[in-house]
Amino acid sequence: MNRSNLKKLIHDVYKQKATPEEAMEMLKYLPYEDLGFARVDHHRGLRQGFPEVIYCEGKAVHQIIAIIDKMVKTGSDILATRAGPEIFEGVKKIDRKAEYNEIARAIVIKKRRVSLKGLIIVATAGTSDIPVGEEAAVTAETMGSRVERLYDVGVAGIHRLLDKTKVLMKASVIVVVAGMDGALASVVGGLVDKPVIAVPTSIGYGASFGGVSALLAMLNSCASGVAVVNIDNGFGAGCLAHKINMLSVR
Repeated sequence: MNRSNLKKLIHDVYKQKATPEEAMEMLKYLPYEDLGFARVDHHRGLRQGFPEVIYCEGKAVHQIIAIIDKMVKTGSDILATRAGPEIFEGVKKIDRKAEYNEIARAIVIKKRRVSLKGLIIVATAGTSDIPVGEEAAVTAETMGSRVERLYDVGVAGIHRLLDKTKVLMKASVIVVVAGMDGALASVVGGLVDKPVIAVPTSIGYGASFGGVSALLAMLNSCASGVAVVNIDNGFGAGCLAHKINMLSVR
């Protein structure tokens, strides 16, 4: 259930195109539906503007399929993150319109037709950081933001980034994804007057400690206006970037 569906339902009852009993039947699973192994939050779209997002790691395939099946039946948009190809094969049987971004490992089912708004830039330091960057980009796009990608613009070849300064300045918010020393977030933060969301990745050699070095570097950035999410958390960055972006287009 999303805001437009609820508004239509109220209008139909008012115009006597639907009975109160029919409306109650549609609303009876709000705010959530108990599947035993999961409580599907059908109310989240009304509260937060986008339905519950399914994190697939740690869940059995049949559990993920069951959750998506319930959500599809309510007309919700679907975003499932950290999903493998075997999960996508099952989801396609539920809805043939399902799309799979192999790099981001994300499944998307779009029920609403929305025009993408504002502008978010997702920049990665290296090619190895692209999977996390794609997770951020797909998340923001699915939620309704326009996204442009700047990949492989790290500090080892800083001219590649400086060449795109005008593009960066057009964005409402910039997501910077970097492993190794995590320096790209500070560089971007020092170039623009926009909020920067830094995403440390687990990419790097031994002393990077699985992304901890990049995380600490980003937390200690001397550039102002840089916020940091958890290691490899492209989804969290994309969601936050979308919310900031929407503030600029209302």
